[in-house]
Amino acid sequence: MKPFLILQLRPETDASDDEFQAFLAKGGLDHDLVHRIRLDQQSIPADLNPNDYAGVIVGGGPGCVSDAPDKKDPIEARIEAQCLALMPKITAQDIPFLGCCYGIGILGQHLEPGSVSKESYGEPVSASLCKITEDGRDDPLLDGIPDTFEAFVGHKEAMQHLPQGCQHLVSSSRCPYQMIKCGQNVYATQFHPEADAHNFETRIGIYKHHGYFPPEEAEALVDMVHAANVHAPAQILRNFVTRYRA
Repeated sequence: MKPFLILQLRPETDASDDEFQAFLAKGGLDHDLVHRIRLDQQSIPADLNPNDYAGVIVGGGPGCVSDAPDKKDPIEARIEAQCLALMPKITAQDIPFLGCCYGIGILGQHLEPGSVSKESYGEPVSASLCKITEDGRDDPLLDGIPDTFEAFVGHKEAMQHLPQGCQHLVSSSRCPYQMIKCGQNVYATQFHPEADAHNFETRIGIYKHHGYFPPEEAEALVDMVHAANVHAPAQILRNFVTRYRA
């Protein structure tokens, strides 16, 4: 079987390692069936062919595609540029892709620069109540997911409108574009399908000085995520792996 390619955009080792383990656990993936690239530490090989993989999974990170170039951290700018350079082949060839949080920014920026911004729809660290749209009800990645479900979010920028040719699969009252699809196999979520309460507790500790929330609220946010009923999003990741692993 082909391996899955997991591209990680988090420059913090604890956050990156925790996210990677979450992708493995929630997706039902073994170490020997993935190729992990931490883009803060290594570059995508020039000869990498996405067709050599069962699918491509892009994780989250503290960067924002809508930040002005002179405001971007140099490492984050390099990470973002590498991901964007891979997107033309992925979308043109409809290669299986699942972008998580930062991943919807990467996909939106590629499809329509400016479609992702901080103008509206940012969400604080929370469990967002999401709803499957009419288009989403028949999508195989949402098989077994209830019509409404909670998902962990926390983002400063968001997709402002649906790029041409995309399908709108999941919405929420605070952020309309929670999950979209381009072609038949290219997906992105604003929420984190890999994250459970323990993963989000780890990220709250790591990112409490990154402007997502006042640092003094960290303890209350940890209590909140452990009280939330977030289980359904992991099924999306499992469905992606199951659908494309063959």
